[in-house]
Amino acid sequence: MTLDDVKTQVVGIEQKVPLLDGSHRQYIYLDNAASTPTLLQIQQKVDEFSEWYSNVHRGTGFKSQLSSWVFEEARSIIADFVKADATASVIFCKNTTEAINKLAGRFQCPGAGEERPVILTSIMEHHSNELPWRKVGRVIHVDLKPDGTVNEQDLYKKLDKHTGHVQIVAITGASNVTGYVNPVHEFARKAHKAGAQIVVDAAQLGAHRPIDVKRADDPEHIDYLAFSAHKMYAPYGIGVLVTQKNIFEVGSPEYVGGGTVDIVSLESAYWKDLPEREEAGTPDIVGVVALAKAIKVLQEIGFDAIIDHEAELTAYALKRLVGIPEVVIYGDADAKRARDRLGVIAFNVRGMSHALVAAILSYEGGIGARNGCFCAHPYVKQLLGVDEEESREVEAQIIARDRSRLPGMVRISFGLYNTEEEIDHLVDVLQMIVKKQYKGEYMLDKERGEYHPKGFSYDFPKYFTL
Repeated sequence: MTLDDVKTQVVGIEQKVPLLDGSHRQYIYLDNAASTPTLLQIQQKVDEFSEWYSNVHRGTGFKSQLSSWVFEEARSIIADFVKADATASVIFCKNTTEAINKLAGRFQCPGAGEERPVILTSIMEHHSNELPWRKVGRVIHVDLKPDGTVNEQDLYKKLDKHTGHVQIVAITGASNVTGYVNPVHEFARKAHKAGAQIVVDAAQLGAHRPIDVKRADDPEHIDYLAFSAHKMYAPYGIGVLVTQKNIFEVGSPEYVGGGTVDIVSLESAYWKDLPEREEAGTPDIVGVVALAKAIKVLQEIGFDAIIDHEAELTAYALKRLVGIPEVVIYGDADAKRARDRLGVIAFNVRGMSHALVAAILSYEGGIGARNGCFCAHPYVKQLLGVDEEESREVEAQIIARDRSRLPGMVRISFGLYNTEEEIDHLVDVLQMIVKKQYKGEYMLDKERGEYHPKGFSYDFPKYFTL
C-alpha cells in the first residue's frame, strides 16, 4: 500500500454531512489526534477474522485454537513494531489511559510517615500521564520554555536535585496540543543515571513516528510505553502497555477473575504468568486483530513516506494560517520546521470564542476539528497565558456548571489521507469567520460551553440508527 492508495481506503471518506444552509458536502476530518478513522484493509481483516472468531486460551475447538494463535501472533507483531526484546511484556488494555493507570497502580503508596517517591513529569502532559501519578507519588513538574517545549535543563536539574528519590520520569512522546516531539531517549539516559525509570505516553507517536524502546541494557531504553489503536487507524477498542516484566510479576493483578489464575481453591489463588495475569476476563480479540493489521499497513507504507506527507501538509497549513492576521497559532508556527513536529496545530481567532469558531467550522464548513483544552489543561492554560487568579475564577464557574468562559483553542490534526485541498477549504471558512460572514445565529449552552445555531438541529436517525 502507498499513500496514494490510502486516500481511497479510508472508511467513510466519501460521506457527505448536512450544513446549516441545507446543503451537503463531503466531510473533512481534521481530528486525527483524537481518533483516526479506520481503513478498508483493516475493516476487511476484521470481517475476515469474524468468521473464525472464538474466545482465546483453553478452548479445544479449532476456532478457539486459531483465535488463540492469532491473538499471540498479534502480540508478537506489536512487540516487533516497538522493537521490544524478550525482557518486555506486551499487555493489552482498553487504551493509553488504562495502560498508564495500570502501571501507576504497581507503584505502591508508601505507609504512614514514609516519604512519597518523586514522580517527574512535564506541564505538557495529557491528563492520562499526570493524574494517575498523583495517587502514588509526589509529582514535580518540569518547566516549559517560552515556546512551549519541555525545558530540558530544568528536567536535568530536578533529576540531579532528587537523585535517589525520583522513581519515575513520565513524559509524552509528542504533544497532542502543539505536536512537539520530545527527545525521549535522551531523557531516558538522564533518568536512568539518576536511578529512575521512564514512562513514555506514545499515544500521539504510533501512527506518525517509528518507535524503538531499545534493549533493556541500553542506557536510552524506554522502561514503559503506552499507546492506543484508535489513534492508529484501528478504532476497535484496544490499547497496549509495553512493560518490564518484573514489576508485574509480584503481588496480585490489578483485576482478578477469569483468565488470571492457574488454580483456585476456597482459600487461595495462584496467578498465571504474564501477560495473562494482567488481562482479566475475555479480551478484545477483534481489537487486537485490527491493531496488528494497522501496524502492518503502517509498515508497508513506511514511516519515511508518512513523515514526508505529514510534514508537507503541516508546512502548507502553517503558511496558509500565518497569512490570516487574526489567527493566533500556539507553538511553533515556522513552516520550515514542520518536519520536527507532528501535524497538530492549535490556534484561536482573535476576539472569538474557540467554541464558536469550532461550531462554525462544523455547521457551515463541514469540517471536523476539536476545541477546548484537549485533556491537557495546565499546558493549554500556560500557552494561553491564563494567570492563577483567572484560573481560579474559571474553576469556580465550572464547578457552578458554567463553562462559558472555559479557556481553550481550536485544534486541527492530520492523518495519512488529508490533503492540501482540505486545508484550502479550512482557510476559506476561517476567512469567512474572520470577516463575520457566517450565516448562523449561534446560541451558547453555558453548561456545556458549546455553541449551536438557533433553530437548527441534526436529524441523526436519518443517517444512522441502531
